[in-house]
Amino acid sequence: MMRTKSLTVVLMIGLVLSACQKNTSNDQKKLEQNTKGSFGNDLAFLQNHKEVIVLTAPDNPEAKAVVVPAYQGRVMTSTATGSGGSSYGWINYDLISSGVHQPHMNAFGGEERFWLSPEGGQFSVYFKKGQAFSFENWQTPALIDTVAYQVAESDNSSVALKIDATITNYSGTDFSIKIDRKISMLGQSSVLTSLDIKDLGKCKSVAYETVNAVTNKGAAWTPENGMLGIWLLGMFKPTDRTVIVAPFKSEHDTKPAITDNYFGKIPPDRIAVRDSALFLKADGKFRSKIGIAPKSAKNVAGSYDAEKGVLTIIQYDMDRGERYLTSSWEIHTDPYAGDVLNAYNDGKLDDGTQMGPFYELESNSSTRALKTGETLIHRQRTYHFEGDDVVLDLIAKKVLGVGLSDIRSVFE
Repeated sequence: MMRTKSLTVVLMIGLVLSACQKNTSNDQKKLEQNTKGSFGNDLAFLQNHKEVIVLTAPDNPEAKAVVVPAYQGRVMTSTATGSGGSSYGWINYDLISSGVHQPHMNAFGGEERFWLSPEGGQFSVYFKKGQAFSFENWQTPALIDTVAYQVAESDNSSVALKIDATITNYSGTDFSIKIDRKISMLGQSSVLTSLDIKDLGKCKSVAYETVNAVTNKGAAWTPENGMLGIWLLGMFKPTDRTVIVAPFKSEHDTKPAITDNYFGKIPPDRIAVRDSALFLKADGKFRSKIGIAPKSAKNVAGSYDAEKGVLTIIQYDMDRGERYLTSSWEIHTDPYAGDVLNAYNDGKLDDGTQMGPFYELESNSSTRALKTGETLIHRQRTYHFEGDDVVLDLIAKKVLGVGLSDIRSVFE
């Protein structure tokens, strides 16, 4: 009898040890998947703080994106290679963990967020009437900073969000508007067609489209009293070897309409303008911003991270002959001569503080005098590719007009 009991105890101990080893193995796998910088790690962090919606590409279970309705339906991050893969969006861990809202702007992060323009000027929605255009007075409206958007509908690969709001510009004009935003994951066939690419080979990809609409629910908009525009901004993780590429129309008899002095002159070792593309260092170490006007811009821009081997592209609506809002911090002679494309590299402010580091790719909609009930729409697609350098080079040449060797060597 004693031998039977002893044998039973030994067997039970063995089963417990086996279960512990199995659990330890599973925990280890989860830990390996959720390493710092991975999609799984970023997803777990966001799930601990806010309700999230995870979207999956219709034809690829590894291609995913995370949307947070509480952050105005922004796409916080995405991946082409599943939980253990790279997470492309920059996320402000410290700010989100604190749970405390900041003055001026809450930089939660996210690789595509919805904003409104213009930022500065007599029709600004970031400064109150009569205020000086200074950082102390600059305030991001709660509508695009701290207000949660409502989920209208969602499925595995898309989500639609909405909100009704009022907002007042610097000149005192009130706008009553409805915002609709839909994020949809793209399948590989859509990626190939929209970028006119034949094959991705061994290259991994993730892509999504956002359709953003502002409907006028109030009085008719007029150029004299100000109008609104849709502004999409994406925050991405910088490295010492990341370069932004902004193609423009090559017009040899005229100078391209580029603005490169938003925060003062950019040193020549950080910006380069070639025949048909502008290059900007995106290392998160020097605050700098560029803009390209619609008469010179193309409807694409991107970046290449030579350290991680990631090519990022944004593709957006562009109306070359239409009005674009001017956002510089001053009263404008022409408030409708703004940029269609902006790109930003983060860096330290004069007081030594820094929001990031991150870098941004930004697109702007045109604007028009909406009658009551009319809608302004702006679409953007974001693509990330990683893997085979040969394929990445072909994509860069096809879409951005420059190859990887040109991008790698431009600041060497």
